[in-house]
Amino acid sequence: MATTNDLKNGMVLDLEGQLWSVVEFQHVKPGKGPAFVRTKLKNVLSGKTVEKTFNAGVKVKTANVDKRDMQYSYLDGDMFVFMDTTTWEQVNVSADIVGDAKDFMLEGQDAVVAFHEGTVLYVELPASVTLEITFTEPGLQGDRSNGGTKPATLETGREIQVPLFLDQGTKVKVDTRTGDYLGRA
Repeated sequence: MATTNDLKNGMVLDLEGQLWSVVEFQHVKPGKGPAFVRTKLKNVLSGKTVEKTFNAGVKVKTANVDKRDMQYSYLDGDMFVFMDTTTWEQVNVSADIVGDAKDFMLEGQDAVVAFHEGTVLYVELPASVTLEITFTEPGLQGDRSNGGTKPATLETGREIQVPLFLDQGTKVKVDTRTGDYLGRA
């Protein structure tokens, strides 16, 4: 148990039997009336985001989430196999839980896998990864006022927008949260 004064970003709360991750929080002390805490919570399993207000000092139940550094090993049917880098234990994670992270994972990719009471909650990748462009059309110079972009297919199959000057075989940094091109690697 913790109070609303102990809330931090990333903390996982157990509210009415569901797990919610604190995305952001703000302590508010209005000129009139009691203080309160305004939060934005994300459901760990469904991804749904809600805003919830708590009175200051109210006790909330925290969930024990075990985050382990793991390495993506291979795809087995529709299950992604991750290996714990310290114990060598392997864990099968369904494609539903991996979600969009699959578009940025190569074999040997490091990831953080979160568990709650033995159940995998989610897979978290680093903020950016380096991937190779496997296909893109050649860029043509033309009349335009600013730099243009073109579609490019990455080695994982994900398609992103890249500047016109990039060619096949170029390694690029990609933001795993948004899928945006960050620069050449």
